[in-house]
Amino acid sequence: MLRRALIASIVLSAAAASATSFAGAPLVVSVWGGNWKDTIERVVAKPYTAQTGIPVEFEVGGTLDRLAKARVAKGAPLVDVTFTTSHVARLYASDGLLEKLDLAKLPASKDLAKEAFRSEHAVGGWAYVYTIAYRADQVKTPITKWADLWRPDLKGKIAMPDFDPSHIITISALLEGGNEKTWEKGQERLRQLKPSIAAFFSTDARSQDLMKTGEAPVEVMLSINAFHLREQGMPITIVEPTDKPGILGIDVATVMAGSQKTRNAYEFVNLLLSKDVQEQLAAGFKAGPTNMKAGVPAALKGQPGVFATPAEWKERGYIIDDETRATLLPKWKEWFNANIVAR
Repeated sequence: MLRRALIASIVLSAAAASATSFAGAPLVVSVWGGNWKDTIERVVAKPYTAQTGIPVEFEVGGTLDRLAKARVAKGAPLVDVTFTTSHVARLYASDGLLEKLDLAKLPASKDLAKEAFRSEHAVGGWAYVYTIAYRADQVKTPITKWADLWRPDLKGKIAMPDFDPSHIITISALLEGGNEKTWEKGQERLRQLKPSIAAFFSTDARSQDLMKTGEAPVEVMLSINAFHLREQGMPITIVEPTDKPGILGIDVATVMAGSQKTRNAYEFVNLLLSKDVQEQLAAGFKAGPTNMKAGVPAALKGQPGVFATPAEWKERGYIIDDETRATLLPKWKEWFNANIVAR
């Protein structure tokens, strides 16, 4: 009898020790590096740890690199929360890598713009646009609309991303009466732009360098990067195009399927969506909050990618259909590389 009691005591002690050890295990968050990781760590992770006692660790990397890692670890994910783009979240979900979100566990979601709900697996954390940015000291005639990119005086001055040509492909189609689903309508127009393109970029750092050096004083640029350069004192004009809106982007938070810290992951995402944290993210990223109760700094109000009302979300940004984008992106890249990037 004594032996059984001793064994039971040992088992219970081991279980308690294991539970204590697990409770102290870190929450692992997957995100981009640089300012993205630094801001999430400062604004979300540190307050989360202060509130819960749970440390937060990060996996950093590019969008598709992190997706590849998640596919390898399917069923036993190495991370608990993943930040990605809204259309790439579709790829995670189609591979069974994401938890279907229970909004009852995200009470802060009740205050989000409807556009923030990208799918049943992903919820938007902040917004931005890809739009035109240019150096006012090197481009003397103001750029006010997308169609201006085809002006003769901009020949050899433009840079744009080649890792994801969705933005310029969609804009070219829109200018020809099409959209992302009928993108072929813009092919000839885009071919006509080729002589004006000075360079392509695949990273935020390269995008900013091209603008700093003047190698490409006009860019199809992530608004967050343009604000960053302007904050450094560069004479950057960020355009709110008058013919077609900027291409709206929403980066999303997701909970990984199979995570052993699902409850904690929900707590982290809910904190991300809260009014106070959203206000700090808006100020830190120079991006639009998805929580409609969150305020933005006066200097950001009305700026490209920052939306304060439901009407602004609808009118000041064009959202490419996520499913269409996720499906057609490989085809778009193949066509773009063969017809625009290739010399």
